[in-house]
Amino acid sequence: MLIQNARVFTMEGALIEHGWLETEGNRIKALGAMDTVPVTTGEVFDAKGGSLLPGLVDAHTHLGMWEDSLGFEGDDGNEKTDPSTPHLSAVDAVNPLDRCFSEAREAGVTTVVTGPGSANPVSGQLIAMKTAGRRIDDMLLKAPIAIKFALGENPKTVYHDRDETPTTRMATAAIIREQLLKTMRYRQKLLACRENEELEEPEFDYKCEALLPLFSGEVQAHFHAHRADDIFTALRIAKEFELDAVIVHATEGHLIAEELAAGQVKVLSGPFLCDRSKPELKNQTPTTPGQLVKAGLFPALITDHPVIPTQYLTLCAALAVREGMDRAAALRAITIRPAEILHLEDRVGSLRVGKDADLVVFDGDPLDFYAHTTFVAVNGKRVK
Repeated sequence: MLIQNARVFTMEGALIEHGWLETEGNRIKALGAMDTVPVTTGEVFDAKGGSLLPGLVDAHTHLGMWEDSLGFEGDDGNEKTDPSTPHLSAVDAVNPLDRCFSEAREAGVTTVVTGPGSANPVSGQLIAMKTAGRRIDDMLLKAPIAIKFALGENPKTVYHDRDETPTTRMATAAIIREQLLKTMRYRQKLLACRENEELEEPEFDYKCEALLPLFSGEVQAHFHAHRADDIFTALRIAKEFELDAVIVHATEGHLIAEELAAGQVKVLSGPFLCDRSKPELKNQTPTTPGQLVKAGLFPALITDHPVIPTQYLTLCAALAVREGMDRAAALRAITIRPAEILHLEDRVGSLRVGKDADLVVFDGDPLDFYAHTTFVAVNGKRVK
């Protein structure tokens, strides 16, 4: 397939004002300026001066976990019966036939991270997936990509109502540490057994098995944290256990922007296109991403679908720009920056030869409220 007559936002190099891009199979084959456009006998799409971008990346959602227009039957996001559930996988909960997937890809969102909510201090396994397909197994980019941890108000509220631990921030952090320490010792015993065959392996522990990839660096630790003190607790725990940590939400990130920038903390900022529905959101503001950028930190922007439907990811970026975020940084925050944070930049987030042919064409400025997508492809296959 050949897309031509487009403003090509590569998100890695310079903008190509009048350019083209060619795909082959599920990969990007070549791209360049229109004066070098190749002759092809294949399908050609004329962008008519529109904007060609890599498929958008929403790095934190619950897409397919809380299904559209359903109540309890479609609610598979929180297992509120045990505060430590690292062995639960989003792979077994996501419904790819939920219509929100089609709304996401029609809006140009081609990659999402989705998974359990924040009811439990140790919530479960997040996955990275494409938004096109019918069977989850065929849509996965990486599973798991991270273990979800939750701090602050959500676990407190859930277990306070049940009169069970944790009902304080102290207990929430302690549960996380306890599970990590158990896994660390479990791992040490397994490693010792590999070196000495005479040693007896520890009794199988499914929860510890699920957390082992954290300690080898294969998966990240994503910490749900809104308040500044919760953010610092997450970073403290991550440092103690040498985890590849990402702060999800960082609602009060603007209050501690200098400290976060000093550590080059990975931040998924949002959602902020919503109401302050609980006490820990009292300092929520759409100026946060811009203030983080000014401090020298480059966050990704997220919708937290269904809090904000994922098809409004570009609207969130536009609002961030209106409230002080650099425009180029905002575009990067929904394309290459989340890919970099998630260590998926070799596959998605930018237009480069060899990368996945996830593409979106807008009929105008991608951050213009009135812009429509005219073309979307996932893995080289046109889906709009």
